[in-house]
Amino acid sequence: MKRLLEQELSIWLTRKGRKPLIIRGARQVGKSTLVRQFAKNHSLELVEVNLERNSYLNAVFKTKDLSKILPELEVVAGKSLAAPNILLFLDEIQSTPEAIAALRYFYEEKPDLPVIATGSLLEFVLSDHQFSMPVGRIEYLHAGPMTFREFLMAIGEDYLLGLINQGEFLDLPESAHRNLLHLQRQYLFVGGMPESVLRFSETRSPVEVGKVHRSIIQTYEDDFSRYARTDQNRELLEQFLRLVPNAMGRKVIYSRLFPHHRSGTVKKAIDLLVKARLLIPAYHSDGSGIPLAANENRSVYKLYFLDVGLMNSICKLEWSQISNFDERQLIHEGIIAEQFIAQHLAYHQYHQPMGAEAPELHYWLRENRSQNAEVDFVVQQGRRILPVEVKSGKSGRLKSLQQFLMNKSLNVALRFDLNQPSRQDLSYETLHYTFHSWPLYLVERMDDLSA
Repeated sequence: MKRLLEQELSIWLTRKGRKPLIIRGARQVGKSTLVRQFAKNHSLELVEVNLERNSYLNAVFKTKDLSKILPELEVVAGKSLAAPNILLFLDEIQSTPEAIAALRYFYEEKPDLPVIATGSLLEFVLSDHQFSMPVGRIEYLHAGPMTFREFLMAIGEDYLLGLINQGEFLDLPESAHRNLLHLQRQYLFVGGMPESVLRFSETRSPVEVGKVHRSIIQTYEDDFSRYARTDQNRELLEQFLRLVPNAMGRKVIYSRLFPHHRSGTVKKAIDLLVKARLLIPAYHSDGSGIPLAANENRSVYKLYFLDVGLMNSICKLEWSQISNFDERQLIHEGIIAEQFIAQHLAYHQYHQPMGAEAPELHYWLRENRSQNAEVDFVVQQGRRILPVEVKSGKSGRLKSLQQFLMNKSLNVALRFDLNQPSRQDLSYETLHYTFHSWPLYLVERMDDLSA
């Protein structure tokens, strides 16, 4: 599991001047399991300390004295940190905030000791505690749901995985395409949360997967009391979680979401869910240059959920419904396909792999009295900007994409739908551009378009 992140960890481990690493992400995305598997796969002796279960260590970390900190960690773990091939793993670091500040001393005084920490709800801890952050002395890696290719690997579909990994995929056999579309629908129901994927791989039972979904959602709701300042805020968060299907993929207008609440109150609730990594924001960018964030308007945005399987569970969508959706229902009328693409774009590391910033997306919106235009996603690939649509290809939507290309002097566009992959050279007024149309399940091959 988490093949992409394990590759990043391998690079981190061998990097000269390696810094302590914090893996951030929502609860239940498999951060701890990732570290354990990484240690096993690289023959590292894992020294694991769960800081949530040993919160008294906060006072020890506060001393900033490694001569006191290291012996305490060795006693708790029952292992020596002086042995060869050691990896120190501080799990649930958000429970012991002083440990975050103390990471700088591991970097400065024990640079040969690789240290990985994991944390959920870390943004809330950082905003509530007053200590000097070890800026420039730690690195961050952001973990999200498993991707579709990781899903195929987990359920043993190695042959089909090989087909979509191969260098040239424009001539996929029709039978392979149909099988991949079926597995893609299974992913839309199961999602990429590791426990959901594991349960599905073991049982192939939608009922069992549904139980996992409900348990994870309950965990998130239980967390509301940790960061909602008042009962009213907690109630608003619970209501918003249930409004996921109505809010996703649309420009956020606070008065439409909660007409009986002040806009400021609604915005705070959304900000809390973004901090908890349950929501992924997509900000409007005019797409005029690199980086996209330099031309973004953070007051104009839409939202996506952490995981498509959890989103469908909240929507009360059963496998029997998703499996019988026709193309119109899957692409045109719902947010399911767009959510699938959004979570892959957010966590497939099209941005700098290691960084302090949380994953976020961009899209393009033009609003005027005569006609609105919108491109679902705008992606930065090196020095190039790539517009991305997630539709079956109605002419109106294609026109928005063409207008964006012409306004920004671009010549490559990508659309995701349910058809076989294709490539066309098209024209629109004075514009000549290359139009790629791919099935959803090829989203992880987007790097190929940067060549």
